[in-house]
Amino acid sequence: MSSGPWLTVVVTTVLISLSAFFVAVEFALIAARRSRLEDAAATKASARAALRSASELSLLLAGAQLGITVCTLLLGAITKPAVHYAITPWIGGFGAPSWLADVGGFVLALLIVTFLHLVVGEMAPKSWAIAHPERSAMLLAIPMRAFMFLTRPLLKALNHAANWCLRRVGVDPVDELADTQDPDTLRQLVEHSATVGTLDERYHANLTSALQLQALTIGELAPGHPGYSAVDVTATSAQIQEASKSTGHRRLVVHDGDEPVGVVHVRDSLTGRGVAGELMRPVLTVAATAPVYEVLQVMRETRNHLVVVDTAAGRTVVTLTDVLHRLLPAQPV
Repeated sequence: MSSGPWLTVVVTTVLISLSAFFVAVEFALIAARRSRLEDAAATKASARAALRSASELSLLLAGAQLGITVCTLLLGAITKPAVHYAITPWIGGFGAPSWLADVGGFVLALLIVTFLHLVVGEMAPKSWAIAHPERSAMLLAIPMRAFMFLTRPLLKALNHAANWCLRRVGVDPVDELADTQDPDTLRQLVEHSATVGTLDERYHANLTSALQLQALTIGELAPGHPGYSAVDVTATSAQIQEASKSTGHRRLVVHDGDEPVGVVHVRDSLTGRGVAGELMRPVLTVAATAPVYEVLQVMRETRNHLVVVDTAAGRTVVTLTDVLHRLLPAQPV
């Protein structure tokens, strides 16, 4: 028996498998969460390889498209003629004219090869990669890196040509896929989920408030009236405790003249030693136009629970409690 048909089957299987490999690599790196790959990178070389590919995504996509295109061309040059050659005599055996058998063999060969390539070589691996993005990205990363290493000069040339075409139509090419959604997109998703009834109204309000912090300034959180509880830098422990009792505030801003210079907590005065200037901690003073998320970051890093805000109406205080009230508005019982 001739080995020709079996050789064609082997070559076809290899080509379809390679096409499936390139398709899976392409979709896995797009769907994979970078944060999850970074978590796995500490212990897995495959995760580190996937991260390197994700950092040069356009080059990886060029490699995947090159591999898929070559596999498609070889299937058309090897498998389709072989299937055509095998089917034509079979059709002629039914008494069909030679020209009809030839056309029928060509059409059937095209359908068979296209079906195998489309379903086995593209759709199935695409679905698998999307269903298991991080797993597939790490599994395929190292062999894909080897392919990119061997074909890098060609891939760079192809990528450069593609980027040149994009710039001609006013599109800036990117080399890395963003791992997060912008606040406007997330806000639209939250609003849509609430509208169609898939998100509880309580969670909708909380999520909306959290997303608003991205554009909110600290001045917008400041109370409508200026002023705050304060003691002088020379205040004694007894005076600090009395001011805390009369205002109901445990943290008091310490003034040196008209300038806020620190914050003192009433518990620091319980020892009965020292004045406010000795017991105080540094105070944060910010402009009303400062974004809330930036102020919160500074408060966290410096372990401050309040900031003094310079507004047009005067100085006032914003605390972490004010931010939490805005983030988690009271819900009706």
